[in-house]
Amino acid sequence: MIHSGSRHCGGIRFTVDHEPVEMTTCDCSLCVKRNALMVKVPETALSIQEGHDLLAAYEWNSRKAKHHFCRRCGIYVFHRKRAAPDHFGVNVFCLDGFNAASLSVRATEGKGMSVVSDASRSERPGPRIPEDLE
Repeated sequence: MIHSGSRHCGGIRFTVDHEPVEMTTCDCSLCVKRNALMVKVPETALSIQEGHDLLAAYEWNSRKAKHHFCRRCGIYVFHRKRAAPDHFGVNVFCLDGFNAASLSVRATEGKGMSVVSDASRSERPGPRIPEDLE
């Protein structure tokens, strides 16, 4: 089944050619602050139809995860997953007409992931990795 998605402003339109089996939350500092509820989809299942120029990315720590949001309305759209770089986490509330109540929610652990950036704020949890082990 193909699910259509869009942003609040309508500037970004995308499709997900995948049937999600669950939703996830994450306890990392970024997901907690944005109150993210996501569905995991393979990278080949996500297709941007409109609004590439409106997508902005936020990266921090290892810079493996890429968090994409709309430049116009600021809404988080999706992110490339650090723990599964061949998948995206898609904001379930951006999927038009999707019944979020139809899926169970699984909590995922992100705050214990390693912190590898010297620029990361000290209040961000996670084991620190010495530079010589990176």
